[in-house]
Amino acid sequence: MLAFLVRRIGQALLVMFVISLISFSIQDNLGDPLRELVGQSVSEAERETLRGQMGLNDPFLVQYWRFLGKAVQGDLGNSYFFKQPALDVIMEKFPATMELVFGATLIILFLAVPTGVYCAIHPRSWFTKLMMGLSIVGISVPVFLTAIMLIYLFSIELQWLPSFGRGQTSVVFGVWESGLFNRDGLLHLILPSIALSSIMLPLFIRLIRAEMMEALEQEYVRFAWAKGLHPRRIWFVHALKNTLLPVITVGDVQIGTMIAYTILTETVFQWPGMGFLFLEAVNRVDTPLIIAYLIVVGLIFVITNALVDLIYGLVNPMVRLAGGRA
Repeated sequence: MLAFLVRRIGQALLVMFVISLISFSIQDNLGDPLRELVGQSVSEAERETLRGQMGLNDPFLVQYWRFLGKAVQGDLGNSYFFKQPALDVIMEKFPATMELVFGATLIILFLAVPTGVYCAIHPRSWFTKLMMGLSIVGISVPVFLTAIMLIYLFSIELQWLPSFGRGQTSVVFGVWESGLFNRDGLLHLILPSIALSSIMLPLFIRLIRAEMMEALEQEYVRFAWAKGLHPRRIWFVHALKNTLLPVITVGDVQIGTMIAYTILTETVFQWPGMGFLFLEAVNRVDTPLIIAYLIVVGLIFVITNALVDLIYGLVNPMVRLAGGRA
């Protein structure tokens, strides 16, 4: 366990160093950050003076070393637009994005697993053929188009659900504003969660079906049938447990991908999360905010990877955390 933690911390530090280097290196290609700080009436000489005071004229390595020293202390710079620490601005929007990802994840879990298992057990049923056809459509349709169609159907035509915003929020634990604990917030969460899950749900249905069908052909499953075990025990204890291993691996990557897809979803639904904030930061050339967003998303990837390794050890006892096999 100790060796696992040491190795994962070392890998995490290396990954975060590379992410910070790449994030910092793109700032020169985004435009002039002084555009948000000064008006058009400021002369070029005054602009150059400000650039010198901000250290923007220093060599790249000097700027990055200065940034890295502050980043280690938790200081990712101040947002040019909000005039606040960039990390604080990101953290204000973080709960909204995590609620959206949480809602989409629940939809995927409660629909993909039973649907994929059923399609594997009954591969020739009409329901399986329907799901496989719909999954191809779901994979092909972009997220933003699905979001627009949901808004048109459920908000404009039927007027069942709200089409934009986060709705009413409640303060949880004194620091976290959440919409999960009141009816209005949950209603606002439904459509964005469905839109965000629409690209991942078909993938997981097809993945679980394929892995389940492969597991049902293994020798240990045939032996279980020969012993006369109940079909449900064979399906859900012997086959499904081994099916979950590749699903967990893919799910780890897809969680990070969903966070990236929130940019499109939050833009269409005007959801006040990190993705919507990131697009605004790009338009304003708010480089500290852009860098802070990329580093936070990278950190989320690192944390989810570590959690998946821990879950692997629980699902498959043959996999040791130290990297060997029992």
